[in-house]
Amino acid sequence: MRSAAMKSYLARTGEVGGKWHLVDADGKVLGRLAAELATILMGKHRPTYTPHVLTGDFVVVVNAKKVRLTGRKMEQKTYDRYTFYPGGRKVESIATVLTKGPERVIRLAVRRMLPKNKLGRDMLSRLKIFPGPTHEHQAQHPQPLEINA
Repeated sequence: MRSAAMKSYLARTGEVGGKWHLVDADGKVLGRLAAELATILMGKHRPTYTPHVLTGDFVVVVNAKKVRLTGRKMEQKTYDRYTFYPGGRKVESIATVLTKGPERVIRLAVRRMLPKNKLGRDMLSRLKIFPGPTHEHQAQHPQPLEINA
């Protein structure tokens, strides 16, 4: 006598459509915000999560320049980049990066929490970050998402 085997659902490409979410970063802690955003971009908040398929949603982040850092990170944390010229290593403090381009801080924090492959790059392309309270994705009707970070 054979019983019916339980089957796991695996999403296929194009089966799961991405919804649009609007997140306000005003006063949110950077690391906690980035962890929640990475979860949404990967699709782990859905019951149809499949590791090898892009099942995540689109996320629009506003007020990126008002993100908060804990401890003494504002003085101690630095970002490195390399210009590919000899001696071309550039080191900037996070305070400098927040004034020049605050969206870079959130993008780097989220990028480091996503998979390091083609799928992770596709997930990161669904993240739209704006330094102020306005954004250009009103036509997609993003739904406000409250993140308790």
